[in-house]
Amino acid sequence: MITRSSEKEILELLKYFPCIAIVGPRQVGKTTLVKMIREKLDKPSIYLDLETISDYSKLADPETFLREQENKTVIIDEVQRLPGLFPLLRALIDLKREPARFILLGSAGPDLIRDSSESLAGRIAYLELMPFILEEIIKEHSMRDLWLHGGFPDAFLHKAPWQVWMNNFVRTYLERDLPNLGFSAEPKRAERLWIMLAHNHANLINYSDLSKSLELSSVTVKKYIDFLEKAFLVRQLRPYTMNIKKRLVKTPKIYVRDSGVLHYLMGIESFNDLISNPKMGSSWEGFVIDQVSAKLQTGRQLFFYRTHDGSEIDLVIEKGGKPHATVEIKYGSDIRPNKGNILAIQNLGTNNNFIITAEGDEYSLSTGFKVCSLQTFLQYYLPGL
Repeated sequence: MITRSSEKEILELLKYFPCIAIVGPRQVGKTTLVKMIREKLDKPSIYLDLETISDYSKLADPETFLREQENKTVIIDEVQRLPGLFPLLRALIDLKREPARFILLGSAGPDLIRDSSESLAGRIAYLELMPFILEEIIKEHSMRDLWLHGGFPDAFLHKAPWQVWMNNFVRTYLERDLPNLGFSAEPKRAERLWIMLAHNHANLINYSDLSKSLELSSVTVKKYIDFLEKAFLVRQLRPYTMNIKKRLVKTPKIYVRDSGVLHYLMGIESFNDLISNPKMGSSWEGFVIDQVSAKLQTGRQLFFYRTHDGSEIDLVIEKGGKPHATVEIKYGSDIRPNKGNILAIQNLGTNNNFIITAEGDEYSLSTGFKVCSLQTFLQYYLPGL
């Protein structure tokens, strides 16, 4: 069993909030995690999985059932199947406001679990559970394996052949999960979009090209991509634009969440396939961004920076509404910053500038960058930024 780094944070939140929502894609380990947390709660608990008929039926009269459980922590899995439950949870919390009344698990973001943000405002804390991250596996497994296979527990731990697992994961999302969440595109078209986004991974989104290929309007394509982002399947990295008097690129960059899913969609089966693929550098960039995002402190946001005159940097870490640090992501032997990278940190005025590599020594450059491995950055530098 791999201990999840989120466990400690969730237990801490349960000391203060009446309701905790653990959200993230399917098969990411939410149920396994909450079963471990149950053993450490200070009071009895009850677990309901709304994908089972028997547990779903228990909430046919939810008020009566939940009032009888008021002295327990009620854990509700796949809560998005009962979006109308949230106003009742608010009422029950207000009648007896104490920590750890409810733990909700959902395979979608708060915006797709309708009414939760409005109904439970001030009573709920959200925590996103991501696939395995580097610090969780590095003592017993390799970063290379995590990068290639991604962090979904069953895929990473090879409980089933990796490609077979990924095929079932993608098929289930396309044919059942996304439609159940309200995604209106037919599965075949959704699959084409997902694959096209994989081949455009780490690039600016070209809505025009996507709309022509899919025979959809650009507005519809944008709506679909926004939906996939809320379902934790893709990431849109927005450009940093605040307080910079430059002609800036304004289009987001697109990334497929989880490197294993990306590699499956691109037909990459082995590490040799990966390092010989023209998209290898883009894959590494997305993998690093996933790892940084997972460990980012509260109050920080990630952007990229690019101007029309050639200034660019892969990541800007914003703190207090200002650029606080930058990260350029490199793979291979040539880790030198280019002219655009140097111009970018001059434009942004940041003092904390890093070049992240896969492995190697840590040292400073005269251009204002510190070079270090991903593991070193995550362990020693990111916590202080």
